[in-house]
Formats: sequence, C-alpha cells, structure tokens
Amino acid sequence: MTEDAPTGVGTTAIGVAAMRAAETRRPDRLFEDPLAAAFVAGAGWGRVEIEDVEPERRPGIIALAAWVSARTRFLDDLVLEATASGVRQVVLLGAGLDARAFRVHWPDGVRVFELDTPAMLAFKQRVLDDVGSTPRAERIVIPIDLREDWPAALREAGFDAGAPAAWVVEGLLVYLDEQSVDRVMSDIAALSAPGSRLGVTSSSSASIDSLRAAVGAGVASLWISALPEEIVPWMAGYGWTATAKDARELLADHGRTFPRRDPARPPSWLIDGRR
Repeated sequence: MTEDAPTGVGTTAIGVAAMRAAETRRPDRLFEDPLAAAFVAGAGWGRVEIEDVEPERRPGIIALAAWVSARTRFLDDLVLEATASGVRQVVLLGAGLDARAFRVHWPDGVRVFELDTPAMLAFKQRVLDDVGSTPRAERIVIPIDLREDWPAALREAGFDAGAPAAWVVEGLLVYLDEQSVDRVMSDIAALSAPGSRLGVTSSSSASIDSLRAAVGAGVASLWISALPEEIVPWMAGYGWTATAKDARELLADHGRTFPRRDPARPPSWLIDGRR
C-alpha cells in the first residue's frame, strides 16, 4: 500500500476499482473504466486477478465482482438518461474512486459534484494528476465526511436545490447504521426538486448475509446495515416513486449470468427513484 492509499472503509474503494478494472478487460464488458487500473496501481496493489484469491473465497469474490459490474452499468445508464432529459446536476455521494466525471460522455452544461472524505479525494486527485486525466464535465470536489453537514457544503459549492439533480448512492448505505441511512436519505429528499432522479444500490439483509458468508471476514465486517425487503414503500417514505431491479435481471438483460446459480438467493437491489 502507498502512504496515501485509503484505509479502513476507504480500502473497499480500491477493491471496487480492481473489480471495475477486471470488467474493463473483458471483451463483453458492461462499461469501460480506464482509470480503475490506475487507482489500483496508485494504491500499490498491483494487478489483481481472480486466480490470486484463495480457492475457498473465489466464488464469493466472483459474485461480488458481478454485483459491482451490474450496479456500475445500472447507474451509468441512469445518469445518462437523466442528463439526456435535461438534468444538469449530478451528485456522487460517497464518491470514492468513481470515475464517471472522466469516462461518461456528458451533455454540455453538466456539473458533477463529488463528496467524500478529504483523504479519499486527495488520493484520488493524486492519481488523476499522475495520469493527467481531464474531466468531461465541470467537476466540483467537496472534501467532507458525510457525518458532517454535507448538504450545506453542497449548496456552498454551487448546488441548486431548486433545480433537478441526479443522485448516485452506490455501495454506500451498507456502511452506515440505520439512523445514518435515514439521515442521508432525508437530506437527499430535502435537496431534490421535481424531475430529480436517485440511483441507489444496496442489498437486503439476507443477501448481505449470503455474501458475508461467501467472502469471509475483512471487508464483510464493515457491512453494518441493509435495506428492507419492500423497497418501493421504503423509497416512497422519502418522496420517491421507485422501481427496484435485482442485479441478476440486469446481467441477464446483457446476456450475462450471475455466477452463483441459486434461484433462492436474496436480491441485491438496483433502485431507480423519480420525482
């Protein structure tokens, strides 16, 4: 690990980048993220291959990688659809090593707000500077812990709560306790004008337990919350009309099969909220 590489929960962002890099190398890739490998290398991890994983953990890691690929493609499609309809504010909450500002072909006038801890964003910027990457939209970086008053910081950075926005909440809620999840969802709702979109990716409790058993300790120990089984009414409680799709459905739409062929496996949700 390099001296400035993320630690704690931030380490999971490197793991996700490694999975995005692996997806990018596939001939049937669901998306292309040329910066993912740079983030992995920048953290001192080197190239990660599934063959390097212990055999007993391999099925769980393969399943987790499929989940990351499905949710990445789902959210790519959501933000592109939102901006094609006229939305010009995109908020990446807990942005981590999300490279959408650099790899998505945005319409003119889009602003991408990235919120995460100062340490995470400093590492990210160091790697971006090293490779000389330039964003394809106006990128506004907001270094802040989400336990602080991030809505105020977002407004101060130029976010217009009176205009619609597209929100990306990717792989974030599982690391927050139930009270923090409610606070984040309530804050998003308060900032979302009519016409806004909200993309959330998270899993049911049973699904998280299934993956936790498969991948073992370590990262899995950081997963502390799950979404309810009934997603649509839960989203309605925050003012969103929502649809929820299982990651297996999205993979099937693209001719891919979820690696664990268990029809009884609980869902991992891809949630599209609209106002």
